[in-house]
Amino acid sequence: MKYISLLGASGSIGQQTADVVRQHPDQFKIVAFSVGKNVELARKYISEFRPSLVCVQTKEDSQTLQSEFVGTGIYFTYGDEGLIETAVFDKADILVNAVIGSVGLFPTLQAIKAKKDIALANKETLVTAGHLVIEEARKASVKLLPVDSEHSAIFQALQGEKEKNMERLIITASGGSFRDRTRAELVGVTVDQALNHPNWSMGAKITIDSASMMNKGLEVIEAHWLFNLPYEKIDVLLHKESIIHSMVEFHDSSVIAQLGTPDMRVPIQYALTYPDRLPLSTSHRLNLAEIGKLHFAEMDFKRFPCLQFAYEAGKIGGTMPTVLNAANEVAVAEFLKGKITFLEIETYIEQALNRHTPIDNPDLTTIQEVDISTRKFIQTLLK
Repeated sequence: MKYISLLGASGSIGQQTADVVRQHPDQFKIVAFSVGKNVELARKYISEFRPSLVCVQTKEDSQTLQSEFVGTGIYFTYGDEGLIETAVFDKADILVNAVIGSVGLFPTLQAIKAKKDIALANKETLVTAGHLVIEEARKASVKLLPVDSEHSAIFQALQGEKEKNMERLIITASGGSFRDRTRAELVGVTVDQALNHPNWSMGAKITIDSASMMNKGLEVIEAHWLFNLPYEKIDVLLHKESIIHSMVEFHDSSVIAQLGTPDMRVPIQYALTYPDRLPLSTSHRLNLAEIGKLHFAEMDFKRFPCLQFAYEAGKIGGTMPTVLNAANEVAVAEFLKGKITFLEIETYIEQALNRHTPIDNPDLTTIQEVDISTRKFIQTLLK
């Protein structure tokens, strides 16, 4: 039995993690989880999974649940400190970090120090502080197991291989909601249109990032840290069907790809079962004859400038990826509120990057300060 702490249980990855646990009740148990503001889901999960610890966003919600579940022995906590308590919970073997945003960084670092293996779906952890996270994981001898479909694909393709033989990584991209539109056709697009992803069912923030291609940019930075390759050896390939999730090319020109229908439960389960596999009931298994054709195209950086921003920030390094992520988080949130246009997301990110003087090898305090100052700068522009 593997005991799981789940951060972000109310999100898309969190709910699909719960589905994996349901399929294998003799293999997995959720012993702690966080749900943010979704108290109704917390009640459901408490009744279903009988955890030992539950974290919500506010003290008031924590007290409400505490009063409702008197005598169950469940410990209720809240806020940022509660996230850390969930991450390091002593009964858990592995942390599934599925929260969205830079809020996931501190719990990840604390879980690593507590010797927990990490199933990582929180991109921002490695984007904002990859050098710190990788070093802490190395020192603590814990596993960082990728949950993103692209990084899981690369991770799976490398099983039985020597990393020194890698020539390059090829990360595939669906193109998002607006992949068939020109830049001129992006003027005036709505939030609902942006949230209509053709292949994947994801949370709002990630879906918008997919439409702008920032999601793929963040994944490039993640891949740099996870697989220790320079950015010049990490390519992005447009692949509309999302059947090939990513590929690894080796020195001898061989390319190994991982394929499957778009279903995030597959990489989630692999992270939980690694190095083994378990059966998984899926709605649709891969049938290449039925699909018939797969399509590929070079990535157009002028069409998707956010991807260019990510490569540039990653190559500069230091605090630049922190600025990239913070500016994007604020801009996407404002777009989802209807306060700015879709194309203005790029504008605000670019302005934040252009004003910043990067700091090399930043410590955690510096990263936090840069994150806060970037968010304040974007808010100033918005006013």
